[in-house]
Amino acid sequence: MSKKQFKAESKKLLDMMINSIYTNPEIFLRELISNASDAIDKLYYRSLTDKKIKVKKDNLEIWIKPNKEEKTITITDNGIGMTKEELEENLGTIAKSGSQLFKENNDKSKDISIIGQFGVGFYSSFMVANKVTVESKSIDSDEAYIWSSTGVDGYTIEKSNKEDVGTTITLYLKDSTDNLDTNEFLDEYKLESIIKKYSDYIRYPIKMYVKDEKDALEEKTINSMIPIWKKKKNQVKDSEYEDFYTDKFYDYEKPLKVIRTEVEGLTSYQALLFIPSHAPYNYYTKEYEKGLQLYSKGVMIMEKCSDLLPDYFSFVKGLVDSEDIALNISRETMQQNNQVRLIAKNIESKIKKELNDMLKEEREDYETFYKAFGMQLKHGIYSSYGMNKENLQDLLLFYSSKEDKYVTLSEYVSRMKADNKDIYYASGESIDKIKMLPQVEMLLDKGHEVLYLTEYLDEFVIKTINEYQEKHFVNATDKELDLDSKEEKEELEKINKDNTNLLTIMKETLQDSVKEVRFTNKLKEHPVCLTTAGELSLEMEKIINNMAPGNEKVKAETILEINNNHEISKKIKELHETNNKEELEKYTKILYNQARLISGLTIENPTELTNLICDMISK
Repeated sequence: MSKKQFKAESKKLLDMMINSIYTNPEIFLRELISNASDAIDKLYYRSLTDKKIKVKKDNLEIWIKPNKEEKTITITDNGIGMTKEELEENLGTIAKSGSQLFKENNDKSKDISIIGQFGVGFYSSFMVANKVTVESKSIDSDEAYIWSSTGVDGYTIEKSNKEDVGTTITLYLKDSTDNLDTNEFLDEYKLESIIKKYSDYIRYPIKMYVKDEKDALEEKTINSMIPIWKKKKNQVKDSEYEDFYTDKFYDYEKPLKVIRTEVEGLTSYQALLFIPSHAPYNYYTKEYEKGLQLYSKGVMIMEKCSDLLPDYFSFVKGLVDSEDIALNISRETMQQNNQVRLIAKNIESKIKKELNDMLKEEREDYETFYKAFGMQLKHGIYSSYGMNKENLQDLLLFYSSKEDKYVTLSEYVSRMKADNKDIYYASGESIDKIKMLPQVEMLLDKGHEVLYLTEYLDEFVIKTINEYQEKHFVNATDKELDLDSKEEKEELEKINKDNTNLLTIMKETLQDSVKEVRFTNKLKEHPVCLTTAGELSLEMEKIINNMAPGNEKVKAETILEINNNHEISKKIKELHETNNKEELEKYTKILYNQARLISGLTIENPTELTNLICDMISK
């Protein structure tokens, strides 16, 4: 028996496959099971047209048998088998795919789904094995042969005594190393998990002998064979979807929403998607990986295909099964192509529609969803600089002063008076603290609805959206907030002009702490407040500075506004009129710090403030 050599280019390819193409050693089992399934498919297909071949579909099966003593794994099928010439052709020439040839010759058949196309999957065996034998008997031959190889050194083919039609592949596993534990592939539980993970929906039974409670071996079918997403919708109960979700995606709660869709056309696919009821513990961390499971003809190709989901829908779990997605040679990853982008776009639209429907028809469920994943929708708007706002802004919820509950922007606008062009909002640590802001009290007193923004990203998102249905967003603490009549504006302008010297002294006392000091009539009971000029609000200042490293701080341009109708305004005017500059400066500092406290800001110099208060109290 002489050893035959692989062709030079095949040697290079084999070496590359073992060391480069395949990145996950457990893939070998998926590939060999897929090849076994193809072999059974071919036999069954032949039996439909060749009356000499008698096949009972119920008898077609695949066996996996680990042998810990000999450190081998065998994969056996009762499929079509291979002749000596086919062993030579299919295994002696790497990347020569019998499955691909079969598919090309029978491309009109819709009854048979051939998985293998590249002719390289078999060689993934050499990642875990230092020797592989393939014993096979073809339906077209009375003789059986065994192909044997230790890798790039070549292979041998000789006759065997195999009696049954089909193929048995035996892998002689390598010794374990620090980088590869081959012993784990001899463990029945590990093999079961790999089969369930990648090959659960192979259409033929994949069987193993496993130990029962009494430690006796019993026959067990590992795979479920029929994917739940391929069953008719009216044949699947809600509880089955829930069980599938909790089992496959390791969740302890049932999903809020099940989305099942099937598309046929230039790109055909089936998708089964789930919207979870809560966020995973690591969802808002760098460790979280988004993605849908990708199947091709029922075989899982990727566990997390990130290209099928936009980041802002990364909370969605599920899978896509398509025969049209182009895969790379190892079938571990996709090639970037128009089919992938088209499927992703369709899935995005489907998810958005389902969320909109949930918002309108199942509000309680939607609010549960929003509590868990609303921040991700906001990230989708903010991180894209508003490019995705049209897709997401109608899914946002904010707490309403009028409704005392969360509302959409559309619901807010629907209640606005015809002549009102502004959507009012205010930011703060909590709803209760926002309600106590002087400017908010004024807006509520005038009958306006205010959105309370309590999450750190809210105001950034509002500024990114900029306007909604031709309505502009206005911060309650912005100096541009203007609700006065023409007469009131003229009167206030005169008051500030008449007190220019007083306001100048106060501004000089506070130096760069404020941009301006002025009187206002927008306050009801409060003596003072801080408003801002420019794009940076006080709440944004707090958030950015809490996140900024070291001394890299930002500062909003603040304006100290004094209630012209409050007793304190009379007091400071008297101090100015009597030239009591020292006392005026003390009052100025106290009023400024009082305004900071009302706005939820820290006191810049608490020691100075307490000394000033004690000094005034003691007089």
